[in-house]
Amino acid sequence: MPHILFEKNDLIKVPSLKNNIEFDFIAKSYNFTQKERKTEYRIAVKNQNKEFMLSLKPKDENFMIKADKVTRISPVALIKGALNAYVELNNAKVLFSNTNNLIVKEDTVHEYLKDINYFVNDFKTTKEIQIEIGFGSGRHLLHQAKTNPDIQFIGLEIHYPSIEQLLKQLELQNITNVLVVNYDARLFMEFIESNKVGKIFVHFPVPWDKKPHRRIYSDEFVNEALRVLKIGGTLELRTDSRKYFDFSTEVLTKLPKGRITIDINKDLAVSSKYEDRWKKQGKNIYDVTLESWNEDEKIDLNVDFSFEFKIDFSKILTSIPTKSIIEKNYFIHVEELYIIENMENSGLIKITMGNFDRPVTKYLLVKDGFISYYQGNPLPTSSNINAHKKLKEILSK
Repeated sequence: MPHILFEKNDLIKVPSLKNNIEFDFIAKSYNFTQKERKTEYRIAVKNQNKEFMLSLKPKDENFMIKADKVTRISPVALIKGALNAYVELNNAKVLFSNTNNLIVKEDTVHEYLKDINYFVNDFKTTKEIQIEIGFGSGRHLLHQAKTNPDIQFIGLEIHYPSIEQLLKQLELQNITNVLVVNYDARLFMEFIESNKVGKIFVHFPVPWDKKPHRRIYSDEFVNEALRVLKIGGTLELRTDSRKYFDFSTEVLTKLPKGRITIDINKDLAVSSKYEDRWKKQGKNIYDVTLESWNEDEKIDLNVDFSFEFKIDFSKILTSIPTKSIIEKNYFIHVEELYIIENMENSGLIKITMGNFDRPVTKYLLVKDGFISYYQGNPLPTSSNINAHKKLKEILSK
């Protein structure tokens, strides 16, 4: 990543403007624990209407400035411009810089690859939705999409080479009814409307025999699946793992209502190369299908992530918890505190919070005692909502 090493000198004065890049404030780290820490700074920047921060920290007897990991944005050219503008404003003696000769490969924009925020804010369709979780090579998803052109398919995958392979095939085969997202399926379901989905495919998930808590199937996942499924919709598991089969049927048979169908070695119209190999080896293939019988209430994703009160930041510096707060379905950990210089009752609180499997790290920006999430609110997952409520409780004391 781009960075600049320069001789240590005074910080720039803020607010400042250089090359149409705004420098809003500088926040100095505050040691709120007993551990020894070096002083660091976060510099708030606005470049082409995008807000982010730069990280300034000692490097031997010098300073190094680079992008703050939490607020890093794209394209990288915006970061490089901000770094160069800072050292120009600072009249710094540069010892090393890769901001001018660093060649950064620009992200390719794929029409059917969507960010999770798209599903939270913009996704709308009148079509039936079908979802495949962990599509792997994409053979099953491509077959379903070609066979059912009037259905909107969503493919979830966390293995990026598989995503790239599928996107290439969508283009080559001119398939237009598939959206792809790189996100944890256990959380993704929370952003889909109730009673909207016809089928959810979970084919050959990782068994996680040694770490069963990482399995996609759980009471919470199945309940979310039932919420999004319309009446008659199905959640379909296909696995070669007897342990996963036993585990999933145990989860499903705890449900108060629904129909469960079990098949062994059922032939499908399309199979993966691994499935073909397992069949040749004589392994059994298990199918477990859950049919939804209920219509669920609609959910509202318009969550209020505001803080309706004003705080005394000086008290927060000495009273905020230094240990993680761990609840059943979420956690909160205060990572760092920063004091905004030359601004009364103002600072930054760096927190990691939310779901244990996909936590989010954010800055709480405190200006004159009023709190907001820097760079916008967290995603409205149930774990983030609960963590936010707990944060309000902590900060309002």
